[in-house]
Amino acid sequence: MPVLPSPGEIEAAKTSKGAWTRAQLAEWGVPWPPPKGWKDELIERWETARQEGAPLPPPPSPAPTDFAQDTLDFG
Repeated sequence: MPVLPSPGEIEAAKTSKGAWTRAQLAEWGVPWPPPKGWKDELIERWETARQEGAPLPPPPSPAPTDFAQDTLDFG
């Protein structure tokens, strides 16, 4: 079942070149090549789902307790 992203999630998933990957679009159920208007259609479906009382997507899960991020020193 495809994931129904919010408008913010759609924008956040852009690559550094301002586009979306084939894999990301497939996760959302968008065919390749993406048809004209695919983004507007996803946003419309998301808004409709919110109006119909669909539950909001779960918040992101917290990082594991043993997760450690390296710090970078640019000084």
